[in-house]
Amino acid sequence: MVAQSPSAPGVARQRAALDGQADAALIIPGAMLFLVGVAFLTVSMLAASIAPGYDFHAAAISDLGVIDETAAIFNGLLIVVGALNSGAGLLLYRAHRRARVLGLYLLAGAGAIGAGLVPLDVGGPHAMFALVGFVFFNLEALATAPLVRGPMRLVSVAAGVVGTVYVAIMVLGDAGNAAIFGSIGHGGAERMIVFPAMLWTVAFGGYLMAGGVARAHGSERP
Repeated sequence: MVAQSPSAPGVARQRAALDGQADAALIIPGAMLFLVGVAFLTVSMLAASIAPGYDFHAAAISDLGVIDETAAIFNGLLIVVGALNSGAGLLLYRAHRRARVLGLYLLAGAGAIGAGLVPLDVGGPHAMFALVGFVFFNLEALATAPLVRGPMRLVSVAAGVVGTVYVAIMVLGDAGNAAIFGSIGHGGAERMIVFPAMLWTVAFGGYLMAGGVARAHGSERP
């Protein structure tokens, strides 16, 4: 058998792909991404249940960051989620070596951290950070799709497309066209930006952890 050069295109693509079997080291970023989604979905749900009079239909998710009973836990959640996402992106970069993909992970994390450090009642800066988070978490999912295989690629595309479409809907609605939100209202539209991306981090995190565990035990799938 003739050994291939590490620079051969086929080998480079193989090394770039996060195919769920690449390396046991993927367990750590996988766990971090899994925690991103689980933490956000669980804690934001609990915070919305705690906040007096919180209106899922009309209220923004960020309203939880300015209500006395939930401000500390929600803003802290955003900072933790952003840090975990950025850290996972840095670790994954060792496997795929694509600077643009890393940049999307870092920007998504920076948006979440900034939104947590600068709550909604500050005004413009929070809106800017939140928009960065909204956009780049979904672009992160889309950019990851070519690096994975099988159903995970479809899940990545679907999550990113749905979230990105609702970013556009949110921008149009907040510009004075509230009717575009339809029956789900502002609160529902905002969650359609965030929740698909968070569910994707749970799925992708599990995908990475499962592949890493398989390699750690010396068993690869056919």
